[in-house]
Amino acid sequence: MQPAVEANKKAVQEFYDLIINQKDFEAAKKYVGSRYKQHNPLVADRPEGLREFVEFLKTNHPEAKSEIRRTFAEGDYVILHVHSLRAPNTRGRAIVEIFRLENGKIEEHWDVIQEVPEISANPNGMF
Repeated sequence: MQPAVEANKKAVQEFYDLIINQKDFEAAKKYVGSRYKQHNPLVADRPEGLREFVEFLKTNHPEAKSEIRRTFAEGDYVILHVHSLRAPNTRGRAIVEIFRLENGKIEEHWDVIQEVPEISANPNGMF
């Protein structure tokens, strides 16, 4: 894998931990580009929108933690497959996070979120 792709993977993984698990926008903002474009309809564009989201997490979900289960990268894109827990002892959510980087900075984000159901039609699990 190319060095730039590996660097992008590392940057996104560190960024994600800082934003979601540590809820530390100030430490994470070094990974975010000035034009940060958001595709989650609940989060505003630009770094300021991300700051507001982190404040929302701190206030409404202070115990929220996520575990990155898989990371994929190609070119300027990094994809995370994540198990997210908003509260301890819950089934949580399966999330696919997609990031587009430019010059090593995260400039765009998409996510797809699905609740982990109590009952599954198969024994495979979501992770």
